[in-house]
Formats: sequence, structure tokens, C-alpha cells
Amino acid sequence: MIDVSFAGRAGRPTLCSKADRMAERTEDEAITTRDALREQYGDPSPNAVAVARTYLDEHHRRFIVSSPFVCIATITSDGFPNVSPRGGKPGFVHIRDQHTLVLPDRPGNNKIETLDALVQNPKVALIFFVPGVRESVRVHGTAKLVRDTATLELGRVGKKLPITALEIHVTKAYLHCGMALVRGRVWEPDYVVEPGTLPSFGQIIKDQAHIEAAAEEIQDGIEELYREGLY
Repeated sequence: MIDVSFAGRAGRPTLCSKADRMAERTEDEAITTRDALREQYGDPSPNAVAVARTYLDEHHRRFIVSSPFVCIATITSDGFPNVSPRGGKPGFVHIRDQHTLVLPDRPGNNKIETLDALVQNPKVALIFFVPGVRESVRVHGTAKLVRDTATLELGRVGKKLPITALEIHVTKAYLHCGMALVRGRVWEPDYVVEPGTLPSFGQIIKDQAHIEAAAEEIQDGIEELYREGLY
């Protein structure tokens, strides 16, 4: 049988052979070095290493074209990370070539934490999801915030253009196995919460921002924004 394992922990004989050393450790001992981390987990799966590319191959491109949802990670100059979701019609992240992605920016709350981090540090990481597919695509690279007309046109929706766009130079791309999504049953209906299980966003905003208006009124405004203000 061909070994298709992507889990580096699929077989860790080194841990068994070091059982005596493991026994000496206390349960609350922290791992603080890369050597200690690798000793704990063993070597990565050869397959997981082999699938990485420095460009977008045909499989990555096909996946990204089908993806309506991506999370992007940035990091500020003082080392604090930020992760933000981005969504749109499948293929809203434009593939300019095998080394370049264009991610249009859309209206939001104007905290612009992702963009603020980006102008401090150009390094980014993205993870793309396709509904119903357990695997994902991860991309690393550097990005710059652009506003030239030709690039913004790639993000046009009807009569509306994005204010800016992220032009991402890809330095690493790879498929990620579906173990996390399988464990979390992300695409399975039995994990979808029933309406009313969680408070409405309007109720949460009322409580946290100490707004006097009724939660229902706040929620009505949110629903209007979701209908009219996406682009």
C-alpha cells in the first residue's frame, strides 16, 4: 500500500525509544526551543514536504478559482499577528500568473488591521477553503497595497470597484490535508447550530458597546448592511 500519510506523527519510533527520558519530564514542562519541539513531534511526513511549491501549480490555481473564502494572516512590525477572513464569489481572488495573486479589499469596519499590518511588514499567509472540500490550499508570500485602475478593475462587482487591492507575490504554496475539517465536521449539517443558540450580533454589539437602542433595531441595521453594503 502506498503511504499517503501527511501527518508527521503517523509513526514516531523515536518517542518510544526515548521513553525513559520522557518519563523524567514533568507534565507542565514547556517546549521552548525548536530542537525540543522536533524531538517531541518527530520529522515531518515526506509527502507533506514534497508537495510544497514556490509557485501556484495547476492544482493550486484550480482550487483558488473555486474558493469563495480565504483567511489572510499578517504581522505588525512589533511581531503581533492578525488573521482576517475575506469572501466573495468563487474566484474573487484573481490569479494574475503562477507567482501573483490579487485580493480586492472590500468595505468593512475601517479598523483596517490587516492593511495596517501590511504596510509595516509585507509578509502574508493565506488559507483557501472550498465548501464541501475537506482539504485546503495554503499560500505564503509578500504583498503590497495597490490602487492602480487596472488592478482594481480585477475586483469590480457591477459598478463598484474596491478602494484598494493586495498584490501578493507567492513564495510558497501547498495543499493541506483535511484532518482538521474532518475532525470539526465543518461541512456536516449536524454541527450547524440552531437559530437562537447564540445571541444575535445586534445583541452582542448592544452589550459590548453599551448602546441604548434595542438589539432588534441594531440587528436590522446589520441585515441592511449585509444586503446593501457588501461592495
